[in-house]
Amino acid sequence: MTIRLYYAPKTRAGRVRWLLEELGADYELVPVDRAGGECERPEYRLIHPLGKVPALDDGGTKIFESAAIILHLADKFPEKGLAPEPGSKERGLYYQWIVFNVATVEATAVGYMLASDDEAKQRALADLSEALDVVAKALDAGGPYLLGEAFSAADVMIGSTLLWGKALGWLEGKPTLEAYAERLGKRKAYLEALVD
Repeated sequence: MTIRLYYAPKTRAGRVRWLLEELGADYELVPVDRAGGECERPEYRLIHPLGKVPALDDGGTKIFESAAIILHLADKFPEKGLAPEPGSKERGLYYQWIVFNVATVEATAVGYMLASDDEAKQRALADLSEALDVVAKALDAGGPYLLGEAFSAADVMIGSTLLWGKALGWLEGKPTLEAYAERLGKRKAYLEALVD
């Protein structure tokens, strides 16, 4: 069965593409012209009801939301070892970091970017810094990855956000996170996913 990733550059689809490369999965990249209105077409809305990217079609099963896609793909290829064994303590931490990225790190980052005044921006920046410190503390306690020695799909989720944040200067003064992002940014699969 064919895996199709509906993709646009500089979106969260990049993290899904990165994971597909880490998995060595056979997939088809389907570019979506957001500027050209392709997302608004009724046929695309059957793939993603909100007309966004990423979306995945895995042999007829359509999935949207990058975290859901990441969880699905990591479980689809258990032999690659990018998701801990169900029921293990590592599995709980794996879920924690994936959800923490979406619900806390990205949410506070978006809050910062959308803040309408300086006071709100400073509050959001403090919240973002606190969230990033939680990630740094976990890495300091047992790194080099979120689950210790084992790279996982959770590193793809948080790593994609941190690499984006690094470009925006949010990791300055956070050496653990700077080193982590640098390590992740040198992974062959990450570099392959950035070809466009």
